[in-house]
Amino acid sequence: MVDTIIDGADIKSFATLIESNLTPSSVTNPTFLSGIAIADPVLWASTNREAILDLLQRDAALVFRDFSLPTPEHFEAFAAAICPDLYGNYGDLPKKEVGKKIYKSTPYPNNMKILFHNESSNTGVWPTKQFFFCEQPAAVGGATPLVDCRAVYKALPEHIKQDFSAKGLKYTRNFSAGFDVSWQDYFKTDSLDEVKTICERLGLTFSHDADDTITTEFITAGVLVLSPEEVSFFNQVQLHHPFCLEPQVRAVLLELLGQDRLPRNVTFADGSVISDETMQLIAEAYESCAVRFTWQQGDVVMVDNRIIAHGRDEFDGNRKVVVAMADMKS
Repeated sequence: MVDTIIDGADIKSFATLIESNLTPSSVTNPTFLSGIAIADPVLWASTNREAILDLLQRDAALVFRDFSLPTPEHFEAFAAAICPDLYGNYGDLPKKEVGKKIYKSTPYPNNMKILFHNESSNTGVWPTKQFFFCEQPAAVGGATPLVDCRAVYKALPEHIKQDFSAKGLKYTRNFSAGFDVSWQDYFKTDSLDEVKTICERLGLTFSHDADDTITTEFITAGVLVLSPEEVSFFNQVQLHHPFCLEPQVRAVLLELLGQDRLPRNVTFADGSVISDETMQLIAEAYESCAVRFTWQQGDVVMVDNRIIAHGRDEFDGNRKVVVAMADMKS
């Protein structure tokens, strides 16, 4: 298939150059920008910032390739040239050992997928823009699949659209020792008073139990209305619903903790259960709309997080992908 690839030196003319290696799909594909002719990527990004943002608004997902960005520090400078206000207080990802406002990707077993999600849509503060940098591609697999959530919404059965639009969602997290991330690591503090302050800023309700478990809840919309004509299936139901756990893991957690104490859960905002059958249809809609490309070292992906959800495929070997976020919405 032919997709848009733009010579970075000619970004304002949006010249289509060559064929990409994207998996064929009928939905939004990233636009590739070539940096072969660009001597100073950071200066180029700063000079062409408005044109890049205009292109992102048009296409929702961009891939910068061959831009001579050999290290995470170069990536951070490049991302900051486009979005100067990078976000440095994110709890769900470990900070990168270098740089100031960049993160490692989610630590998760190589042989398991990370399912589709819009970053931080389970809280009241989330990035409108997100960057991914390939420091080291996996030997096999490890794609970061992207999906246009407008297409996902259109692909869903009408009753699911109506339920998510009308009922909204309630996300629950239980930060218990030994399960998922600790509350100290997530909130980057040992102070319960500071946790309360952070929860207030993120719009989360907060409780602390005698066993040192912190429980947070967040009620929000199940979709994001972009305009009267466009709706995005903007959420993290696949990261929170027990249906999406491996069956053995789900059974063990339910036996040890019970439904109300699972590390993560999501229901409709009124507390009613989202059925496994609904989650299966959602999974099928996501995958039917997904696109994949092969990472190359130095690639940068920039997405409109309101529209594009992302995941991670299984992989072999070492894989290092660095993350940055910007233009937070609350």
